[in-house]
Amino acid sequence: MPHVPPDVPAEGDSVRPRAPRATEPVVLALDVGGTSVKGAVVDAAGIVARRSAPTGGGPTDPDGATDAVLGVVRELWAAVPAERHVAAVGIVTPGLVDEDAGVVVGAENLGWRDLPLRALVEEATGVPVGFGHDARAAGLAEWRLGAGRGAGDHAFLAVGTGIAAALVLGGRVFPGGGWAGEIGHGGATTGDLCACGGRGCVETYGSASGIARQYTARTGTVPDGARGVLERAQAGDRVAAEVWQHGVDGLADLVSGLVRTLGLRTVVVGGGLVLAGNALLDPLDRAVRARLTVHPVPELRTARLGAEAGTFGAALLAWQASGRPVPSDLGIAA
Repeated sequence: MPHVPPDVPAEGDSVRPRAPRATEPVVLALDVGGTSVKGAVVDAAGIVARRSAPTGGGPTDPDGATDAVLGVVRELWAAVPAERHVAAVGIVTPGLVDEDAGVVVGAENLGWRDLPLRALVEEATGVPVGFGHDARAAGLAEWRLGAGRGAGDHAFLAVGTGIAAALVLGGRVFPGGGWAGEIGHGGATTGDLCACGGRGCVETYGSASGIARQYTARTGTVPDGARGVLERAQAGDRVAAEVWQHGVDGLADLVSGLVRTLGLRTVVVGGGLVLAGNALLDPLDRAVRARLTVHPVPELRTARLGAEAGTFGAALLAWQASGRPVPSDLGIAA
């Protein structure tokens, strides 16, 4: 079991300084990413307070990422207003996640393998913990609160440091035993080595981090992330334009594959890369159309919740775990 920071009590003790005498509930929501752990105190009307920390850790230091998560939990608890009490915690992570068991089966970028994260957080806090995959939770939030409202069966495609999807089918987010939506990996046998151990995965060249790496590999120049590659492409840099289009083509392969398999009429595109706006959505729409013949072309919607989707998804999971009615909008207007 990973090391618990010395200032976070273990053995069933609590991270809480002292339980406030109050009845108004809040939940703590944590979105664990490859770069940072973003957290928020959330009530029925929205976000009350925020805290974050670098994720740390990595393949050689998995305990560092666990320590960061527990540290943000502690900071959030300290930020709960005195007249409130914590009803539950929600936490979402990347990687292969078993929601039922509360276990991160594998998250290569964090070094986690078979980590019982839900149990660790429950032990540290003494409250129920809702637990899930970051992309599926973001898809849940976009479906309940954002761009996926009213879409019926659809997919949420998250394109950031990695690539993953959430499938909303038959009125629920489909987990597939933890495997559904892991579309950034596999599907090729040649190309650049991926963190998953495969080669040529779309994540190696179609994710935000992959686009930046591809440009550096071809030019020896380090851009300001994928945004920097796009800016260079728009300024006439031929290599940047080729790298950007190659990434878009990979995403189009994924979207058209989802449509051919599931007949989806809507795909919500989110994650950090969607900040590129029409510079991403327009060529992606053209590339998807070019790949579909007998299937209907899906409507591509820009995710509404942006970088907050994972946090709101974690909040929804926390409210579900608390056993209380789930707020209808968390302060987000329809």
